[in-house]
Order: sequence, then structure tokens, then C-alpha cells
Amino acid sequence: MHLQTFVIEDNPTIRENLIGTLEELTCVKVMGTSATEDDALRWIEKHRSEWDVLIVDLFLKQGSGMHVAQCVKRARPNQKIVVFSNYINSSVRKRCAQLGVDAVFDKSTEIDALVDYCAHQCFRVAQTQAA
Repeated sequence: MHLQTFVIEDNPTIRENLIGTLEELTCVKVMGTSATEDDALRWIEKHRSEWDVLIVDLFLKQGSGMHVAQCVKRARPNQKIVVFSNYINSSVRKRCAQLGVDAVFDKSTEIDALVDYCAHQCFRVAQTQAA
């Protein structure tokens, strides 16, 4: 059982470290990545029902992670959108909540919380599949 995940992050070092950490410590399987809004939206449209979690940075090489979160139409009710960024404050958290983002984590202080969130989602998916 894997948590099918797509990572939208423009910094290659952060992207690779994040993928390595999540795949090592949780059941996350990264299906693909994107550094731009346009590429991310194309991938999401093509794979509408195949992903479980989107991990989105706010500032991308082109476009905005906030706009990605706004544009995503979930094909299944259990799909989760997670923002993972260095630019988290109360107004960003509020805007993400308004857009239906499921969780928001600060890259500099909340990596452990993101890992815990993904581990919990792994458990949730396993429970759903067992039922």
C-alpha cells in the first residue's frame, strides 16, 4: 500500500530531500514532481483520480502554489492538498483554509509535522483499503 503523492517544489535540493525523507519514513510513493504551476496543473488534470496527496510549495519557478491549490478539482473526496513553504504566516494559513487546503506546514520548523501527517494519511488509506 502506498500513498500516491505528487510534489510541486521548484528547489531541487529541497524536493529531493523531501522525497527521500517521506519515502523512507512513511508509505509515500512520489508519482512525479513539478517546478511550475503550468506543469503541475497539466499533470493533475491528466491524473485526476490517481493521486492521494499533493504537496505544494507557494513560490514556484513559474506561477504560484496558491493558484495550484485554488485550481485543483478533487476527483475523490479523500484526496489531500498540503502546502509546504518557507512563507507561512497567519494570513497564508487563513487563505489556504479558504481554498480548502487540508494542511499547511512551514519548511523551516514543521518537517516532522509533515512526516507525521503523511504517516497518518498512510494509516487512513490502509484502514480504508482493509474495510
